[in-house]
Amino acid sequence: MRNGLVDIADIEQSLAAHGLIVRGGFHPEPEDGVAGETLVMIGNAGPAMWDAFKAVGDRYADRANPLDAWIADAVGGVARDFGAAALFPFGGPPYLPFQRWARRAEPVHPSPVGVLIHPDYGLWHAYRAALAFAERFELPAPDRRPAPCETCAEKPCLAACPVGAFDGDGYDVPACTGHITGADRGDCMGRGCAARHACPIGRDYAYVPGQAAFHMAAFAAAQSG
Repeated sequence: MRNGLVDIADIEQSLAAHGLIVRGGFHPEPEDGVAGETLVMIGNAGPAMWDAFKAVGDRYADRANPLDAWIADAVGGVARDFGAAALFPFGGPPYLPFQRWARRAEPVHPSPVGVLIHPDYGLWHAYRAALAFAERFELPAPDRRPAPCETCAEKPCLAACPVGAFDGDGYDVPACTGHITGADRGDCMGRGCAARHACPIGRDYAYVPGQAAFHMAAFAAAQSG
């Protein structure tokens, strides 16, 4: 806070201690379904968040969803510091429309494999929370870069899946789940989705193996549940 006003740079500094980053923001309209005058999106790109979580992960080992519990504590603390309400994509149903908010806040677009792609981070990013502020304050000018997929003729992501779970129009979840939980799972479970790795955008932000394995295991458990 500077002279009583919220400053994005201060929020970024507070989030950095947790390996989290500001993922844009916008001034909500009634149809956005959120109370407040300013919404700031929070997420991660690359392995920085994973490093911060690992450092304290033992404290959350007994939670049903350790990462979500840690995110709630970390972002909750930042929200209190700035007088904001913390919102999360988990804890439902009902679930908040984070994917729609993300597209208002940043230049992310649906990729051929369904995941939102960012022109810098590629497919190696996620939205973890949002801060809703009662007051309206200035935000950086919106970034309106187009989807990198528009100029990607080969689309290697569609050919990389070992069980052909992606065809550009849909995602065969049973085929994917059967593969990553089967005996012939290859590198997908430990290294991360082969389709994501095939994308040439954002490779410097690729998740490290432990991080990828954690998320793949969580995905597999959610599908089996």
